[in-house]
Amino acid sequence: MINNDIKIGWDRAEMAQKVALDIPDGSYVNLGIGIPELVADFVPEGRELIYQTENGLLGMGPVPEEGKGDRELVNAGKKYITSIPGAAYFHHADSFTMIRGGHIDVCVLGAMQVSKHGDLANWSTGAKDAIPAVGGAMDLVAGVKRIFVITQHNTKHGDPKIVEECSFPLTGKEVVERIYSNLAILDIKKEGLFVRELAPNVSFEYLEEHTGAKLNQYLKTQV
Repeated sequence: MINNDIKIGWDRAEMAQKVALDIPDGSYVNLGIGIPELVADFVPEGRELIYQTENGLLGMGPVPEEGKGDRELVNAGKKYITSIPGAAYFHHADSFTMIRGGHIDVCVLGAMQVSKHGDLANWSTGAKDAIPAVGGAMDLVAGVKRIFVITQHNTKHGDPKIVEECSFPLTGKEVVERIYSNLAILDIKKEGLFVRELAPNVSFEYLEEHTGAKLNQYLKTQV
């Protein structure tokens, strides 16, 4: 019998917190649109993380309280944000100079698909009626040192987002280092996909059933 009261996996805030915990102290971090925006709400105690939004702010803070947003202070997804003391504002061309010049340490992006090789598809399904949304993603995967993906493990129709090979147009090839989903954290290595951490009430077998690519388990000494 299935107990529907048992929570399976992490919610979006918990996923975002997992990402923030893995970002090294002092990193400059770009956050993509969607779930990645939530990462700005978390800065682990004792660390300094400087969040960047590509429309021209370095030093992005958490989402403001309801009703306290400033319409002049939004991120690239046009959502209200805050700024931290010492934040800097600049033209978006300067923002992309930071990105293309390799000055951003970590980028957290959403995904439509990620392959076992680290290929990323996050701008279009390729369908004739699809609305493409390239944004700065292609610049980010080419210019940022480390790429993390945060995404639901499956689509709303139940299709796996983590696959052997991407069927959607690629944003970048072999660019993703780690995937954070509601079911698990996965490392992408030359040898394939490795399960770094399972979410609450998720077994390795359950994860396999919901993933479209072969998974490997770390030996305890390797994690």
